[in-house]
Amino acid sequence: MAEEANSGAPQQPVQPTMRILGQYIRDMSFENILVQKGATGEVQPELKVEVALDAKKRQADNQYEVLSKFKVVSTNKGTGTELFILELDYAGLFHVENVPEDQLHPFLLIECPRQLFPFVRRIVSDVTRDGGFPPVNLDNVDFVALYRQEISRRQQAQGEGAKTN
Repeated sequence: MAEEANSGAPQQPVQPTMRILGQYIRDMSFENILVQKGATGEVQPELKVEVALDAKKRQADNQYEVLSKFKVVSTNKGTGTELFILELDYAGLFHVENVPEDQLHPFLLIECPRQLFPFVRRIVSDVTRDGGFPPVNLDNVDFVALYRQEISRRQQAQGEGAKTN
């Protein structure tokens, strides 16, 4: 009877699994330029946020290190002078299984950073507050759009490289 059940029913596809094994700040820098220059007066901060992603396979099976790099620059809207610069490299070590090889790259650069982002947001908020500014609460990052932009940029770079050869 067990054989009939196995042969008659279609097998369910195996679901991808992901576990965060650890996460850490790889590098962080906060420069309070406003205080260094001794500037005073009315300040109207304007933020610019840059995000870069990278993923590397570890030596252990199914383990990957995913790195999110955030650069937050605050300038004074009126004068354009920099108020502060925060650079944060935040990494996570992930155990990933049952992801098809052709889907692994987008999975690592979309789903894994999405899991790390709440921790990055908290660190950025705390550091900017402790640095003497109103806490910066980063807007959600569209990691799908970021991934597509990076793929498009790489394709354009390859196309330009082929033209110069």
